[in-house]
Amino acid sequence: MKKLISVVIPAYNESPVLDELARQLKAAFDENKNYEFEVIIVENGSQDDSFQKLLKIQQHDNRFKILQLSRTFGADGGITAGLRYAKGEAAIIMCADLQEPPSLISQFIKKWEEGYENVYGIVKSRPDSGFLRRLNSKLFYFIINSLTGKLIPKNASDFRLIDKKVYQAFNEMGERNRLIRGMFAWMGFKSIGIEFERSKRFAGESHAHSSWVLSLGIKGIFAFSYLPIAFISIFGFILSGISLISLLYTVIKVLVKGVPFPGYGTLVSLILLMFGFLFLILGVLGQYMAQIYEEVKLRPNFIVKAQAGFDK
Repeated sequence: MKKLISVVIPAYNESPVLDELARQLKAAFDENKNYEFEVIIVENGSQDDSFQKLLKIQQHDNRFKILQLSRTFGADGGITAGLRYAKGEAAIIMCADLQEPPSLISQFIKKWEEGYENVYGIVKSRPDSGFLRRLNSKLFYFIINSLTGKLIPKNASDFRLIDKKVYQAFNEMGERNRLIRGMFAWMGFKSIGIEFERSKRFAGESHAHSSWVLSLGIKGIFAFSYLPIAFISIFGFILSGISLISLLYTVIKVLVKGVPFPGYGTLVSLILLMFGFLFLILGVLGQYMAQIYEEVKLRPNFIVKAQAGFDK
């Protein structure tokens, strides 16, 4: 009996790409005739006619299954929804924009059959990314790996194949602040990376704007590292030590030389410096509190509005 592999794809305003996406996926499936495939495309609250196009694709090929979410829940929400409906012995996660080549599926499967449970793509280059986007990416991996002990492999993408036991463990994780690649890295399992050249978009516009990437990076850093909050304690201890030394020096100086001429500029500078540190500390605490607030609300990571192609 052939093994079933699920392909999970979140799609947001990707109408110009969908027909070519289906064609390239079918070609990849033809190269792997020893396996059965199901494609779960999660229409993530698009404003264009993506859902109507997806319904037509599903009508012509019942391997394609469609989930429509009630609104945009982000790529992480779309992936979470798709994996919740997956039934395969393994699942492949990829984007709809064809920057991640479906032709790589064969290599993913080969590594999976060798015993690897998490086969992830490593981006060698980003031809569609501007300087700021590439800089954000480099800073993200540098900061998060500095704070987490190199938890996430450098330039690892969400494009990957994961064994059923991996995505079932992922489905049991109920957290709301989700960085998909960080969650899979945290779980462990036998993993290996495969390098690939990220292609230019087949059509349409990129949704990975710098502000979104920055927001995702901040969320990931605070979700996977306690060092920022630990830094506050360390900084407070060091600052207290410096203040004590400064106080003792001032007392000794007053006893020996008397009261010095008031240093207005120095005083103001120190006050401004301390307020700067204070607001930095409050910002770090606020970020953790905001993420805790999101968790305790217990809202779902996605809401399904409609579906097509799934067994009743």
